[in-house]
Amino acid sequence: NLVPFGIKPLLRRAAAYEALERYQLAYVDYKTALQVDCSIQAAHDGVNRMTKALLEKDGVNWRQKLPPIPTVPVSAQTRWSVPSAGSPGADTPPAAVPGGKPDQTAAGTERARTLKEEGNELVKKGNHKKAAEKYSESLKLHQECATYTNRALCYLALKQYKEAVQDCTEALRLDPKNVKALYRRAQALKELKDYKSSIADIKSLLKTEPKNTAALRLLQELNRA
Repeated sequence: NLVPFGIKPLLRRAAAYEALERYQLAYVDYKTALQVDCSIQAAHDGVNRMTKALLEKDGVNWRQKLPPIPTVPVSAQTRWSVPSAGSPGADTPPAAVPGGKPDQTAAGTERARTLKEEGNELVKKGNHKKAAEKYSESLKLHQECATYTNRALCYLALKQYKEAVQDCTEALRLDPKNVKALYRRAQALKELKDYKSSIADIKSLLKTEPKNTAALRLLQELNRA
C-alpha cells in the first residue's frame, strides 16, 4: 500500500503465494511485476512456473479462472525505470544513456504491452481475427516470445497454419525451449500434414515437460496419422 507496484514486495508476495500453492495469485503478481519492469528474469521464471502449474491444475482453460491482472500506470513504470539522483541503491536498473532513446524504447515497450493485453482480452472473447491484429501491432513495437505464441494461437483458430508455424519459429528463436511455441507449431504442422516435423517438435517439448498431457495426447494422434 505504501509503494504501489513496488518490485520487491510483488516478487516476495508472489513467492509466498507460490509456496502456499495459490498459483493464480502468484501468477498475477509475477505478471504485474513484469509490467513494471519486463527485464526481471525472476518474474519471467515465475510466470513460466505458474503457467505450468495452472495448466496441470485447471487444464487448457486456466486463464479464464484468473483474477484480473492490474494495469500498471506509466507513472509507476517510470518511477522504476528512471533512477533518482537522490536515492542511491534504489531498486532501479542502470541509468539511461543520454539522448532519450531508452525513454522512447520504454514508451514503445509499454504500448506493445498494452496492445498485447488488448489482444489477450479479445482471445478470451473468441475474436481471434481482431486479436491477431492487436498482436501484429504489438510486435511492430516490441518482439516478445509470448506475443508470437499468442498470435500463433489465433492463426491456429483461423486455420492459417503456415502463419502459425512462422510465428512459433520466431518465438523459438527468442526462447528455444518454449513449450507453447513447440506445441502450437506441432499442431500447425500436423494440420499441414508434416507429421515428421510435428513429431520432432513434440519430442523436443517432452524433453522439457515429460508429463505434458496435451503433448502426449498429440503424439498419440500423430503416431496414428
